[in-house]
Order: sequence, then structure tokens, then C-alpha cells
Amino acid sequence: MKIKLFFIYLLACATTLCAQETWNSPLDFPLFLAGNCGELRPNHFHGGIDMKTQGVEGKAVHAPKAGFVSRVSVSAWGYGNALYLTHADGTTTVYGHLQRFAPRIARIVREAQQARESFALDLTFTSDSLSFEAGELIAYSGNTGSSGGPHVHFEIRDTETEELIDPLPYYKHLIPDTRAPKLLSLMAIPVEGEGVVNGKSTKQTWNVSNDAQGRPALHARIQAWGRIGLAIRANDYMDGTSNIYGVKEILLENEKGEKLFHSYIDRFSFDENRYINAWTDYETYTHQRQFYAKCFIEPGNRLHFLKGKNRGYLDIYEEHPYMLTLTLRDAYGNQTQMYLCIEGKKQDIPPLSTEGTELFHWNSLNLFGARGIRLRIPRGNLYHDIHFRYAFREEEGRIAPIHILHNKPVPLHQQGYLSLRLQQDSLENKAQYGIVIWKGTRRSWIGGRYRNGWIDGRIRELGTYTLAIDSVAPRITPLRSSEWIQRKRFNFRLTDNLSGVKSYKGTIDGRFVLFEMDKHSTISCRIEKENITRGKHELKIIATDACGNISTYKHSFIW
Repeated sequence: MKIKLFFIYLLACATTLCAQETWNSPLDFPLFLAGNCGELRPNHFHGGIDMKTQGVEGKAVHAPKAGFVSRVSVSAWGYGNALYLTHADGTTTVYGHLQRFAPRIARIVREAQQARESFALDLTFTSDSLSFEAGELIAYSGNTGSSGGPHVHFEIRDTETEELIDPLPYYKHLIPDTRAPKLLSLMAIPVEGEGVVNGKSTKQTWNVSNDAQGRPALHARIQAWGRIGLAIRANDYMDGTSNIYGVKEILLENEKGEKLFHSYIDRFSFDENRYINAWTDYETYTHQRQFYAKCFIEPGNRLHFLKGKNRGYLDIYEEHPYMLTLTLRDAYGNQTQMYLCIEGKKQDIPPLSTEGTELFHWNSLNLFGARGIRLRIPRGNLYHDIHFRYAFREEEGRIAPIHILHNKPVPLHQQGYLSLRLQQDSLENKAQYGIVIWKGTRRSWIGGRYRNGWIDGRIRELGTYTLAIDSVAPRITPLRSSEWIQRKRFNFRLTDNLSGVKSYKGTIDGRFVLFEMDKHSTISCRIEKENITRGKHELKIIATDACGNISTYKHSFIW
């Protein structure tokens, strides 16, 4: 037993030392962050820190410690050009949105692109293939993929579990921060049919301002009865920048000092990402693009870093003041506190209207069917019970009715299965039918498979759906064609009316040439890199959308 305790002690010491370890910076200049780990993003948490690159691309990126390249990916979306460096201590560092790789990596990537006849790549390597020492050049910073400006997205992952670890503790010695988080507004959310706030059973929000001492204060009277939850909108800040960041720690306590709710984001897995839609108020984000983090934990929310007494819900059934303390902290211990009083005031709780609804349980399989529609939501895809409401409307000229799945936006954790029936089934090419979701005036392609007059698809949220046809091929638009030969570069923009460009390929005289794609769906080919001989040649571009519609562009040129 003593030996076992000794090894546990050694493991705890090793873990503490690892957390206190500092690493070299991947960049050659002072570090400032554009984003921190755990920031709230659409459908996911930000998995690393975004290191600023002085507003430009092409800055050298170095290995913070010795390791080997275990993976390289190339895409017009997501991380863009990304590099994965695995280290001996059980961590893997990830570098995203790169402009280009170090020369010996770049050669391997280009050879693979030529061999596979594809710009997009995902390559893996063994430990003896591409090793780098600490401080050695591995890449250059860029703005590729789904990036809003030049920076390096930097992650630390547990190599074995692939959990994302907050990199900031490794770089606190290089990034000063004396600024505390700021509380912007508070939301009260009565549980449907069980709670009421200020005479209303709907959610309510109040802005938070600072008092004479600069402390956050809520200048509003809150009277509540029954079961309610609180949610907050807050930002963190750092020295030397105007950027805003996610809050690392949220703590809600009662007058006895009991922890009613606690969140502390230091690591998380990819499988947990979509639980962000359970932790934040999804309806408010959908309509207002504002994130409110709930200080309670819904039944289907399984984020491991959330803890709460009574799952954070407040049960107010006595007529007296309920005194609460809300504390926000960052990774440096800078904190903001607000004292909050909720007055217990007996009020009528409006009964929940369930007429014309079906009860969907968060922890069971849910099925729904009506004329021309079938819906299946597997167990574990709802975060709480809902009284599902369905409506539809016919519109002249449509191949199917518009189906309204519930009266408010509801996220699904993984997916639901939706089948819609065609009212007009006249196409020979059934692949041109697909499900679309309407959000305001904008429609997005979901797709699906044809089955005996039905289209079966997978959805990620409840909303407004119908069927549409995509029989239009992608459009291939030449850009600055008069400058191609002079600039030694072909440029095109690929666009599609509905289902999206799925693939493209460029050839010269029938031989594959590499066209790189950027986030704006612009493809370009550097002629001098393709070993084109002098003389007359034919360029050919083929683009295919998700429905199989094909466009071809041909151009003769003299090189």
C-alpha cells in the first residue's frame, strides 16, 4: 500500500512539474493573442491560442521543443495548411492557417499532391521520418483555411487521447496580463412550467454596469419563484491588445459559500465540442449572435468541466432574499465579482401550453411522422425535454411543402434523421434532389439520398426544411486572364448555386497540374512550377458539385 501511495505521489509531482513547464515561443517576436483556449465559438470551443503575427503573413514558425512531424494537412477550409509536431513528453503541438511549410516538408507535400492529383491532403508520418530540434524552422505563418486574418493557431494535445490542453500555462511567462474579465449582462431563464421571474415565464436579460468603485452591479429588481437558471455574457481582456477572449473560470456561490455552479476550462476532447450548444443559450445565439453561458447544467449536457450543486438550478420557494456571488477569473488569477440578490416572491407560475405538441425526451429515442415527413432523433441528441411543435405550409411551384420542425431553434448533439416526400418526382437524375434548410431568407444544402419518392438526410438542428433541385453545374470564372502569361499564373473562381463545389481538377495537355484553392474558392496554378515546355498548350478545368453536375472550361495558350 505504501509503495502504491509513493507512486501516486510521484505521478502527482510529475503532473505539477509538467503544468509549470515553460516552452520556447514558436515566433521570433513578443507574443500577443487574438484568441484564447476555450473561447465560445459556433458549435465548438476554440481549441488553442491564436498568436498574432504583426498583421502580416510569412513570419517564421519554430518548433518550441524537439519533435517529429506526425501529420500534415492541406485544405481550403478549417485549419488550412496545418502541421502536427509530436514530442517525447506525450504532447503534440498543432500549427494552423500556415502560409507554407519548411522546405523539406513542402517537397513531400507537393510530391503527394502530384501523385494523388489533389490539392487537399491529409498525410501521416512515423517518428523516424521528419524530426526537428527545438528552435528549428518548421513553417511560415499565414491566413489559410477558415481564418479571419493573419495569425498562427497553436494547440497542445495529449498525443494518446487527443484531448486539447490549454497552452497558456506554458506561455504565461511571455504574455503579461493584469486585466480582469468583465461581466456584460445577466440572463434569468425560468424552467418551463416550473418557474417564473418578475411575473414572466420567459427568459429575461439585464445589462451590467459598474458602480462608483468600478465593481459590476445590476441595477434591477429580480423577483422569482420556482425553478430558474442564470446565464451570463462576459469577456476577458489582456494587456496590450483590444481583443476580447473567453472567460476561463465561472463560479456561482450562495451566501453560505456553497458552490452552486463552477466551470473551469483547462482541457477538453473533440467529442465534447457540440455540448457548447447545451451550455450556451442556443436560441439567443441563433437570433442575436451573442453567447450566454449558463450557470446551470441541463440533463443532456456532459461537459466534464462543469460542476454544480443541484446541477446549478436555483429552487426559490421561500419568500426571502437569496444572496449570490458571481466570480469570473482568467488564467492569471485576475478576477471580477458581482453580488446579486434574487428576491423570493410567490407568484403564479403559468402552466405550460402543450396543446398540439409531442413530448420528446432527451434520454430516449424520439419519432415523429406526418404527411410527407418522417423524423427520428436517436437517444442522446437532445439536451433537455421539449414539447415538439410541427407545422407546414404549401407554396406554389415547390416540389415539397415547407416543414417547420418546432417553434424555436433546437440543436442536436450529433444528428437526426429526416425524410421528406416529393410531391413532384420528374427528374431522371435523382441525385439532383436534396433537403435544404431555410434560415431567414437564406437556404443551405443538406442533401440526402433518393428512396422511392422520398429523400433521406441527416440534420444537426430542428428548423425549417423543404426539398429543392440542383441541376445547375458549377461556374468556372477566369480571373485576370489577360495577365496569366505575364504573371505566370492561372486564376479562376469556382462557384455553385446550391449544393456546393465538391471537387475540381486541372490539366494541361491532359496531364494533371496543381491548382491550389483558397477560402474564397479561388484556384490558382503557378505555370513555372509545372515544367511546361515552350509552345502551344491546352488548359482544361473540370468542376463537379455535390449533385454530380459537371462544368468544363478549356483554354488554348502559348507558353
